[in-house]
Parts: sequence; structure tokens; C-alpha cells
Amino acid sequence: MDSLRNKTGFICDMDGVLYHGNRLLPGVKDFVDWLYRENKQFMFLTNSSGRSPKELCQKLGRMGLDVDESHFYTSALATAKFVAAQSPGCSAYVIGEPGLFNALYDAGITINEIDPDYVIIGETNDYNYDKICTATNLVLRGAKLIGTNSDITGPVEDGIIPACRALVAPVELATGKTAYFVGKPNPLMMRSCLRRLGVHSNDSAIIGDRMDTDIISGIESGLDTVLVLSGVTSEADVDLFPYRPRLIIGSVADIPG
Repeated sequence: MDSLRNKTGFICDMDGVLYHGNRLLPGVKDFVDWLYRENKQFMFLTNSSGRSPKELCQKLGRMGLDVDESHFYTSALATAKFVAAQSPGCSAYVIGEPGLFNALYDAGITINEIDPDYVIIGETNDYNYDKICTATNLVLRGAKLIGTNSDITGPVEDGIIPACRALVAPVELATGKTAYFVGKPNPLMMRSCLRRLGVHSNDSAIIGDRMDTDIISGIESGLDTVLVLSGVTSEADVDLFPYRPRLIIGSVADIPG
């Protein structure tokens, strides 16, 4: 644990690590206070694409945590950065929430329902058959299919809900095309976070509750890996994977010591 505490940079997942739904997990405030007190460079990272950093900042504020919005990074921001770098000034048909639309607008990507360069799908409550049909036909006409992240499910206060990959699947099946997913475990997202923090991967750790996104992305990006059991993964689940985190702890409350 001392080697973890000595790290300079911390990339922390949010759902299942800091909170469940709108409920802050025990010990999180002490952990955040420790990050500030020890002058750690940290980023709160989420594969969820629905909210902007400012909205995430306000969400934690309502839970009693005062964290500047510069400490948040989302799969929507990573997706917008990737698409804008691939095709500057392009257009997209988008299924998602305001956080995704705002990130795309800020990156100079316009919305187009007629002949877009991309179809981009993120989490949303506004998902219906008409949108699936539109996305399917645009992909069949040549639009490239992008998913903000590859999570199949996401945690909420009373269970789990379908996440981005589950929403992309009907379009993949109908078109025979495979989406490119930008968020974790894609190392692109991790490298963007490290650049924002200004730290090297050797001096950084990722803390997450999912083996298939958080831990594998940390391993592939050269970060120290810490699995917390406060989210969707149990200790028994770890043996189901061909890789392991370096540390398994109950929650981030264990880190300050």
C-alpha cells in the first residue's frame, strides 16, 4: 500500500468507486481530502458520456465534495478528441445525452442526420426504434460507427442498467459493421488523462471497480492497478480473468491509511 500512496498521479473511475447513483460511498470524502493534502495529480474518469465535467463537478458538489471541474474526464471528451483528430470539421449523427453533444460541438463536429461521416452512440435515456433505424441506414450508406465506450452495463443505486455497448449492438447486428469504442479499455483515453495530469505512467495508478475496463486499461497503459470491491466486481470474480490487478482493496477509504 505504501508504494501506492507514493504515486504522483491517480486516475479514478467514478461509478462504483466514488458513488452509486446519487449516493456517495463511505470514505470517499477522506480520500479526496487526502489527494488534495498530499498534492497528488488526479483525474476522475468515467466511461459514461452523458454528463459534462461541469455537471459531474456539480453532482459531487451536491454530495458534499468540492472538486474543480478540471479534474473530470469523460468518454464523450475522448470520443470528440479522437473523431476531430481523425476527420477535422466532420459531421455526425449522434445518439446520446447533452454531455456528448457538447463535447462534439466544442471539438468542431457538427450534427448531421442526412449524410454524416460518423454515427456516434453513447448512453442515453432517449433511445428508440426510429433512432436505431436511422443509425443503421446511415452506417449502411457509409457512415463510420463509433461507440463512446464498450461497457455493456453500468451500476445504479438499485442494480445495473444497459450501457453503451448494449445500445450499439443492434446497429452492429443490423449492418454487419463493428463499432470502434473510444473509452476504457482503449489506451487512448488513458494517455489523454496522463497528458492532462502531466505525469508518467510509471508514477501513476488507476483505481477502478471493473476488471474488463479499468484494470485492463491500466495494465495496457503501464499504470499501477488497484481494484476496489465497492462496485460491480467481487474478489471471486477476479479469478475469471487472465490478468490481475496489483492490489485489491475494499474501497478508496483504505488508501489514506
